[in-house]
Amino acid sequence: MREKIQNRKINILLVEDHEFTRMGLSMKIENTPDLNLVAQATDGQEGVLMAQKYNPDVILMDIGLPKMDGISATKKIKEDLKLDCAVLMFTSRDNKEDIFAAFKAGADGYIMKGSSSQNLLNAIDTVSQRAAWIDSQIARVVLSSIQQEDNNEIALNKTKKDANKKYGLTKKELEVLSLIVDGLSNQEISEKLVVSISTTKAHVHNILQKLYLTDRTKAAIVALKEGLV
Repeated sequence: MREKIQNRKINILLVEDHEFTRMGLSMKIENTPDLNLVAQATDGQEGVLMAQKYNPDVILMDIGLPKMDGISATKKIKEDLKLDCAVLMFTSRDNKEDIFAAFKAGADGYIMKGSSSQNLLNAIDTVSQRAAWIDSQIARVVLSSIQQEDNNEIALNKTKKDANKKYGLTKKELEVLSLIVDGLSNQEISEKLVVSISTTKAHVHNILQKLYLTDRTKAAIVALKEGLV
């Protein structure tokens, strides 16, 4: 994980109604040195109350919650209470209606249940620093919606070579970008390509500069939209 918030643990509120899922997540959080589980809630209303009481750094929020769903709870926390905390949707729902509704409500990230432990930790770390996180699977849903709404803007028959003309990414940078789209962290990319972490960071830095972007999530969406990977 990256540098902790102000050199302290990331405080987590877990809002999940399924008992076994909640138990598994709570154990994972409690066994991660950089994380601190401050509270748990089993429905959306309780989640809002716990958020107001503890003001955590990150709220891990399910969508299909009783009493108040996760999207409504997120809107309440973000718009009505105006709490300074990040909300990471953790759900099995991958339809575009829920995805767009979640982000419209103020969610900072969206990750699918079933993601790897490392991917979840990366997502928590990322949103805790107020950067957006979107699963590669979710990014593809977003892309598909964009294509359906205005497919004239996206040349679906572009080759990677043609798509890359205006960006000038190297073969290695395109390879790294493809792994970013797949949701791999810098450490995982380094292991995959058998290169040092500093080399991977340099590639990521160059990619973001060439795409005129500031974060990996936007780079993944641009890569998919422009046909770079």
